[in-house]
Amino acid sequence: MPKPLVSIVSINYNQAQVTCEMVFSLRKITYPNIEIIVVDNASPSEAPDLIEEQCPEVKLIRSSVNLGYAGGNNLGVMQAKGEYILFLNNDTEVEPGFLEPLVDLFEHNAKAGVASPKIIYHNTDSMIQYAGSHGINAWTGRSITIGQFEKDKGQHNVSRATALADGAAMMVPMRVIQQVGLMPELYFLYYEELDWCEIMKRAGYSCHYVADSTIYHKESVSVGKFSVLKTYYMNRNRLLFIRRNMSGWKRWSSALVFLLAALPKKVLTHGARQEWKHLKALQQGLWWHLANNAACEPKKLKPTQPSVSEELALNQL
Repeated sequence: MPKPLVSIVSINYNQAQVTCEMVFSLRKITYPNIEIIVVDNASPSEAPDLIEEQCPEVKLIRSSVNLGYAGGNNLGVMQAKGEYILFLNNDTEVEPGFLEPLVDLFEHNAKAGVASPKIIYHNTDSMIQYAGSHGINAWTGRSITIGQFEKDKGQHNVSRATALADGAAMMVPMRVIQQVGLMPELYFLYYEELDWCEIMKRAGYSCHYVADSTIYHKESVSVGKFSVLKTYYMNRNRLLFIRRNMSGWKRWSSALVFLLAALPKKVLTHGARQEWKHLKALQQGLWWHLANNAACEPKKLKPTQPSVSEELALNQL
């Protein structure tokens, strides 16, 4: 019996060689039925021609504008033919047998909505990045990742239901996407996959960590570990996630901790380092909430094309 088709969707942004390295690792997998879709998110300084030259098996989609993480992935989904969609960061490499355990979960559990493998930091001594999640801390609004920075000694080798998937690698059945909708594009970058997990859970689906599947993540290759872009979206979207997915005392406590503790600390840190662009990014993130208050409620979220307005705002950072 033929295995179901898995569509592997990845985003490229100024990192054609990195993306090719991901594809090279996918060539070694044992799962027999895949298609690889790479969306180039309007790379401004490095054309994705190298991907076409070195990876002819890839279906390359060239977006005319930067659609962000969610928008780019959604563009890929709309071209996908698979029964299952694997969202895979371009700065990853995979174990040869990583796909079979993920597919097997969904083939035997109709209520499974999303799943992520074990994620190891690339070129480390087996340091774990993700082995499941306890969800978002109600007091701080920050994600609590299981196993992060631990050396992998087999202590997280049991698959289980978990609170949240990890956007570096997560599989979702196409039928689930058709029911709950595409990934929320309001975030543009960061937290969107966590919001999507909450949407799926509210629709009655479960989230899973699959211990028998392993990938390796180079992390922050395309954005940069200390970029202004990351400062803007990590802080804007942390508050956005709180507003869209928490209620009652959890919502208020998380928001207050962020506004009265975490944010002032960041302001002081960037100010002491004279990182004026980062300070402006924090200001822009807060102003976005004031200007887009209605959009922060899930029931009022409508399909949008956020890339143009987002790029205009970011040009001012």
